[in-house]
Amino acid sequence: MEKREINYIKGDATNPSGEGKKIIVHVCNDIGAWGKGFVLALSKRWIKAEQEYRNWYRDGGNFRLGEVQFVEVNSDIIVANMIGQRGIKSNKSVPPIRYEAINKCLEKVGDKAGEIQASVHMPRIGCGLAGGEWKFIEPLIKQNLIERNIDVFVYDFE
Repeated sequence: MEKREINYIKGDATNPSGEGKKIIVHVCNDIGAWGKGFVLALSKRWIKAEQEYRNWYRDGGNFRLGEVQFVEVNSDIIVANMIGQRGIKSNKSVPPIRYEAINKCLEKVGDKAGEIQASVHMPRIGCGLAGGEWKFIEPLIKQNLIERNIDVFVYDFE
């Protein structure tokens, strides 16, 4: 069996390519804020992803770092709201990204993708407002998704 790699493509992660079920993943903060970055494109396309995130925050429960909320936005697309950043601002030069939380989230996404036979689609998660570095995130994607034989597509917006 051939070894899978991450598929890097130019395009829009809110318009995932390919057939079958798809999970679109992105990184959220742990304070319930939604309004900058990739989430704006998500909301424009599927307001349900934002509404469910806001309900999750309001209701409390398991709303914390490392948790994932899966929101079915149509019959073959699920948005994974992954809580992988602490707040929204850097604190003493420490960016909001929390790699350990991203790792836990991606493990849960891997479980879900395997369960429903879905491919996973994303922008370069954690590298925008969260302040993360791809060199730390890419190995987490490989460990939690690629090594589990899940097709992964990373979109660089044109």
